[in-house]
Amino acid sequence: MYLFKRKTDLKKHLDLVRKNNKSIGFVPTMGALHQGHLSLIQSAKKDTDVVVCSIFVNPTQFNDPKDFEKYPITVDEDIKKLNTVSTDILFLPAVDEMYPEGLTAKHQHYDFGDLENVLEGEFRPGHFQGVGIIVHKLLDIVQPDQLFMGQKDLQQCLIIKKLLHIMQSDTRLVVCPTMREADGLAMSSRNTRLSPEARKKAPAIYQALKHIRDQFGNGLLFMEGAHEAFDSLKKQGFEPEYVDILLVENGNIKKLDHPPAENDTVVAAIAAWLDGVRLIDNIIIQGNL
Repeated sequence: MYLFKRKTDLKKHLDLVRKNNKSIGFVPTMGALHQGHLSLIQSAKKDTDVVVCSIFVNPTQFNDPKDFEKYPITVDEDIKKLNTVSTDILFLPAVDEMYPEGLTAKHQHYDFGDLENVLEGEFRPGHFQGVGIIVHKLLDIVQPDQLFMGQKDLQQCLIIKKLLHIMQSDTRLVVCPTMREADGLAMSSRNTRLSPEARKKAPAIYQALKHIRDQFGNGLLFMEGAHEAFDSLKKQGFEPEYVDILLVENGNIKKLDHPPAENDTVVAAIAAWLDGVRLIDNIIIQGNL
């Protein structure tokens, strides 16, 4: 595995890759890698010739500085894991390398429409602008044929799809299924911050999502499952921010306020705090992303 810390060096190497008519797959991460990340790399290995993984904890997407400070950094372990799936290239830049203009400089503002004001956007103001800034920078460096992301971050995937349109990029976004632990908990770097007791409770989020899916469409009260799931999580010691049933349409998300048509894509999504850790998850109720 090649390791690059400077964007100029990586770009030179990838220029040679392209001259040899090899396709490039890209998996951007913030490190603290788990099997979910590795599954994205494995998907990229199947579909492209050379796979680039980046590890960069991006300061501009954390609306809470304390959350940024607590984010787990495990570079040595990450490198070992990347080698187990034969990753071709690791890009490991410093903050100054990605933000030579400084973090407080004026950056491009992206018009993501209503998509950045609901769900995650409502509870993490400015988050998706920060995501847009760093992913735009990374895409300019890597210029991949395909970009691989996980369904757990569904709203972020839709944001990146809009970003690719804004950039007029030819990169194709590939959304891969959420990887789960044996008990159903969606794999996440944040799971390592849960206490043993909280870790035992955490799968209740997935159970709540399945309850919503099972209850969906029972009579006229099609939202009842979401209300029941919210109350159930509160009783179990969670602090839910949202438990919603959503319509995904034309790259946008909106809360479902009427029974959907048969061909609509409907998703249940949850964000909840547990033991001081914010967890998110979602499942598809009907349709396809």
